[in-house]
Amino acid sequence: MSGDMELYDLRVTVDSIAGRPVCGLSVGDYVELTNSSQLRLPPGGHFCIYALAAVLPLLPAKQRRLPDSDWLERDSLVACPDPEERLIMRITRTARRSMRSSDLT
Repeated sequence: MSGDMELYDLRVTVDSIAGRPVCGLSVGDYVELTNSSQLRLPPGGHFCIYALAAVLPLLPAKQRRLPDSDWLERDSLVACPDPEERLIMRITRTARRSMRSSDLT
C-alpha cells in the first residue's frame, strides 16, 4: 500500500573537531535516523548524548522537503554545545521513504 507522505532517512556525521575531543567521538562517527523515528548506531559505535541533544530538534524538519528558500533546506551543519570541543556535525539525507501517516500517529 502506498503512503500519503514522504520522509527522508537521515545520517548525522561528525564533520570536524577543532578542539579537545573529550566525548570519545571521531570525525566520521555517525548515527542514523530511519523509518521516521528509529535511531541506529553502527555496530560497536556510540554517540555523545550532548551532541545528539543539539541536533535532535532539527531532525523532524530535515526529514521533510522544505521550500528552497528555507534556511534549513540549505544548511546542514550543527555545532555541539561544548565550546572547548568545537565539534561540528553534518545532517545528510540518505533515502526517501513513502509512509502512511496513520502508521505513525
